[in-house]
Amino acid sequence: MSSTPDVLISEVGPRDGLQSVSRVMSTAHKLRWLDALVAAGLREIEVGSFVPAKLLPQMADTAEVVRHALTHPGLTVMALVPNLRGAEAALRAGVHKLTIPVSASAAHSMANVRKTREDMVAEVRAIVQLKNQLAPQVHIEAGISTAFGCTLQGVVPEDDVVWLAQAVVEAGADESGLSDTTGMANPAQVRRLFAKVRAAIGDKTGAAHMHNTRGLGLANCLAAYDVGVRTFDSSLGGLGGCPYAPGASGNVVTEDLVFMFEAMGVRTGVDLTRLIAARAPLREGLPDEPLYGMTPEAGLPKGWL
Repeated sequence: MSSTPDVLISEVGPRDGLQSVSRVMSTAHKLRWLDALVAAGLREIEVGSFVPAKLLPQMADTAEVVRHALTHPGLTVMALVPNLRGAEAALRAGVHKLTIPVSASAAHSMANVRKTREDMVAEVRAIVQLKNQLAPQVHIEAGISTAFGCTLQGVVPEDDVVWLAQAVVEAGADESGLSDTTGMANPAQVRRLFAKVRAAIGDKTGAAHMHNTRGLGLANCLAAYDVGVRTFDSSLGGLGGCPYAPGASGNVVTEDLVFMFEAMGVRTGVDLTRLIAARAPLREGLPDEPLYGMTPEAGLPKGWL
């Protein structure tokens, strides 16, 4: 495997996946799963989120998971933080990268965090200031959620997305990516919107976080790749489902995403055989949770190297 992959696959299952399922995975199982993901060659993992345990008991042990993840050399340990208090806890735990979700939908922002979009830009600025005091080396991504549509307000104007991406970068975020939180994106829209954001903030354009709710996850990732995106969020086994579409897969399946890129000759640095093997500790930790993925079901093609 090349030491410098062509794309970065950012595994978000331990956060986005686990906090979306009702059962709580034990810390011991989380650590075994994390070790298997690292062994497969994943270089960036969102290991949890720093939120009150009473709101998300699935994330109550995130600081402990961070401590374990930090023992893996070369791994970027990432955590989601919704506010300044969460950011302080994450910084003190020693994470390498913070991701802050900022909703492009005014309705979703109020429903989700009870803050306006302008309030959230101010929160990003405060987190950046705290980071500069406590741990200036930490990287901050402000991800624009509901960038492609919202279940509450419907259409999200593209100009709102571009304005918000510019605003969070001006507030000090190192990068801003786009999230298809509700699984409403299509490839033409993905190309158009990422191109607009790149025109506005250049190389501070961050990851594509796509969902597979309506079966377009991989197509949307490829559309983002076509316009220069090189970091992609995905979840092993598509863990997480989607609360807006019962029975539908949520996150893009890491195994299928890696297969697509590797089959195209785009290097991910991930060993697919080991990646598929990492489903075993996930199944042990959440035995009744459905896992998705075409590649693990079909197996690797004859002659696959």
